[in-house]
Amino acid sequence: MADVYDRWHLSRPLADAEPCTVHSSKTQKVYPSGEHGTGKRWQVRYRDLSGKQCKENFEKKSAADSRAAKVTTELGEGTFVNRELGKQKFKDIAERWRETAVHRERTETNVERALRLHVYPTFGNREIGRIQRVDGLKWIKERSATVAPSTFATPWNVCTSILKMAHQEGIIPKYPWEGLKPPEVFYPEIHPLHPEAVRALILTASPRYRALVRQAASTGLRQGELFGLEDDDPGETVVVKQQMVGPDKGVPYIGEPKTRQSYRSVPQGRSVVAEIARHRETFPPRIVHIEDRTNPRKPVWRHARLLYTSATGGAIRRGSWGKVWARNVQRANTHLKKTGSKVRVPEDTTLHDLRHFYASVLIKNGATPKQVQMRLGHAKPSITLNVYTHLWEAEADRTADIMESALNDAP
Repeated sequence: MADVYDRWHLSRPLADAEPCTVHSSKTQKVYPSGEHGTGKRWQVRYRDLSGKQCKENFEKKSAADSRAAKVTTELGEGTFVNRELGKQKFKDIAERWRETAVHRERTETNVERALRLHVYPTFGNREIGRIQRVDGLKWIKERSATVAPSTFATPWNVCTSILKMAHQEGIIPKYPWEGLKPPEVFYPEIHPLHPEAVRALILTASPRYRALVRQAASTGLRQGELFGLEDDDPGETVVVKQQMVGPDKGVPYIGEPKTRQSYRSVPQGRSVVAEIARHRETFPPRIVHIEDRTNPRKPVWRHARLLYTSATGGAIRRGSWGKVWARNVQRANTHLKKTGSKVRVPEDTTLHDLRHFYASVLIKNGATPKQVQMRLGHAKPSITLNVYTHLWEAEADRTADIMESALNDAP
């Protein structure tokens, strides 16, 4: 229940009190209080859902009556939200959300970057209770003109999660962006490398990294997964249980695979096993003292016997690898030109393109989306389909032949 009080006048005046000469009328006399003429005249008083006494002041009685009626209704329905809570800065709520949300380590880095670069410049100093639907629409439009939909996905997910938490905790009365959607992420068609190009990349790779390039093409492992492999007897499967993480700043460390589904065993052919064995003989695995964060709660420094190391014997860094790979692409194209092949390795090819090549070979040979997902370690089959659907569609439609085979004995 919310009640309206006149701050400027006493509700229980003393017997000898003098009437107010400003607001008294012929039919009704009012008596000034000690606050007469100061601040807003009309006050709404109530106790919130926790029992705390609250007061709100208004210039006009009509506004106070309207607010009192609304508060009374919300208290009765259990949906009341204290306006003072909504005056908190968005950034303060966001930092509390970030400190309590459970994220993988790499995700925490992405979240921090998304807030700093894309969210705080727009909403950081805004009162969270004043963020409206139109603000979300403007933000989508402004960011869409600046960054790609795939880049905007993380800032959008972070910002909406904070607003939803604020609503759930009673800081704001409702989630203001209900129904709003960010731009749809566009997945460009993957054009896998030609087998001749892949063979050239393997053949012309520097001896230290030839086995790595061969294994990348034959297993579809991510770059970090390859860099993080430790020395085991080469077998018919390679087990992915960690990856080498190269932060924007600082030194590389061993971390968890990208997702839970990235923990996997991937079959590899005999030629790959033989190539890895030759690599071990020529470039014996080196012991590297490195931080292991595969258990984020208990990071430790340990000695890791890495299968692939840099020329200096340390963990391979992303920056130095880029230079190594660029030279590999140049050598591969020189080789292809000398052999008279019309195939070329695109200049912007990366090690990740060997992962796409691996997936395309599986698809061409009848692998299902689920099988490709499991081999690549994608979090969901939908990710696999988003990236590679056009490759399945490109295969010849054999549905008629399948039905003919099933019903060929029907009369």
